[in-house]
Amino acid sequence: MLKKLFQSFRPPVRGQHHRRTTPEVINKSQHSLQRSQFSRHAVGIVERLQSAGYQAYLVGGCVRDLLLGINPKDFDVATSATPEQVRAEFRNARIIGRRFKLVHVHFGREIIEVATFRAPHSDEDQADSHRSSHNASGRILRDNVYGTLEEDAQRRDFTINALYYDPVSERILDYANGVHDIRNRLLRLIGDPTQRYQEDPVRMLRAVRFAAKLDFGIEKHTVQPIRQLAPMLRDIPPARLFEESLKLFLNGQGAITFEMLVDLELFEPLFPASSHALEERPTYTHTLISQALSNTDLRVKQGKPVTPAFLFAALLWPALPGRVLHLQSQGVPPIPAMNGAAHDLIAEQCQRIAIPKRFTLPIREIWDMQERLPRRSGKRADVMLDNPRFRAGYDFLLLRESAGEQTDGLGQWWTDYQDANDSQRREMIRELGSRDDGASSSAGPRKRKRSASKRKREDDQAWD
Repeated sequence: MLKKLFQSFRPPVRGQHHRRTTPEVINKSQHSLQRSQFSRHAVGIVERLQSAGYQAYLVGGCVRDLLLGINPKDFDVATSATPEQVRAEFRNARIIGRRFKLVHVHFGREIIEVATFRAPHSDEDQADSHRSSHNASGRILRDNVYGTLEEDAQRRDFTINALYYDPVSERILDYANGVHDIRNRLLRLIGDPTQRYQEDPVRMLRAVRFAAKLDFGIEKHTVQPIRQLAPMLRDIPPARLFEESLKLFLNGQGAITFEMLVDLELFEPLFPASSHALEERPTYTHTLISQALSNTDLRVKQGKPVTPAFLFAALLWPALPGRVLHLQSQGVPPIPAMNGAAHDLIAEQCQRIAIPKRFTLPIREIWDMQERLPRRSGKRADVMLDNPRFRAGYDFLLLRESAGEQTDGLGQWWTDYQDANDSQRREMIRELGSRDDGASSSAGPRKRKRSASKRKREDDQAWD
């Protein structure tokens, strides 16, 4: 599939870099959309704004997805009304954002996002830091310059997202040949790609996400600057990259997304330590991450819950064992070595992607389980089964084995133990015999045997 995504290059549509002031109007009889397919609340907002004298349309992903036969996750509205004017029309609305001010209109659990038409930034606009602001590399820091519908269409990122649907007349307005690109399953930036990526480097990640999610090819001018500009992602706020990483890996196409990120050199700015591990141990690292993402994709398609904690644990794990071994070589005992390496790795990663504490704690626990799962003597195995993180730790152990890690049959042992009755479990514990409690470390070789009391202290320390 990766070859297909990067081979589907077609020549640009004539005039793609020229501003188009009149749209192609696609009437009701010429497209497949029905107003009943859209959120009734979003349609109601458009109708109310139009009744108040403003222009308003359903726009972007909801129009694109319905044309492709996909159920949209959300519905966005674009309007000529300013955020303050929108809020005045709806008591259930509130203005959010500073970098890009817009309005959220609440209908119970459904939120409709309403954005005012944007315009290109002029020199006069950039003199007003409340409306427009760029950094030295050209990245837009604030984008509150309002304009016309035609200007708004040119400000959108991809042609397939610059489609405006009017539920009253049931017409589509297409300013950028977006319907043409949807029919040809082609992803194309509007305007000069280098400039558009410099304005917002996250557009490079969005290109990958849309291409993977929609199974689109990427037009050659759109893909060409990405490798050169990939380092610009290091300047994006880590909190924003966390949200983008969830969209990348939890959309049901995480495995192919990973391949594309690596190929376009976008993976390293997001996961520097894991990228280094990919160079040091390419087969193992690639297999483990790909398998974790394939498993996640399957769960997404089956409608099963997925947790970012397990996903990030897998994405970062290949960078961990080497750090553990390094600390052990300096005389640090195995579990404290695991704790120290895990703490440092997560702290470094959070400088690039701000993983919230509600996920970093489970990541640490999943990793800690990899040190505890080999310890099965006495009552430890039964205590382990009662641990709320056992299932995640066990699944992670199987993932490591599927990537080629040798664990002396540990995964199969735990599989059998879960299915065994009490007497069978006691026999399995006895059969462990004098194998040092089965305690060979999964993250690296142990330096010496330790007394039972010292092992207990280290086990307790792992859960502090």
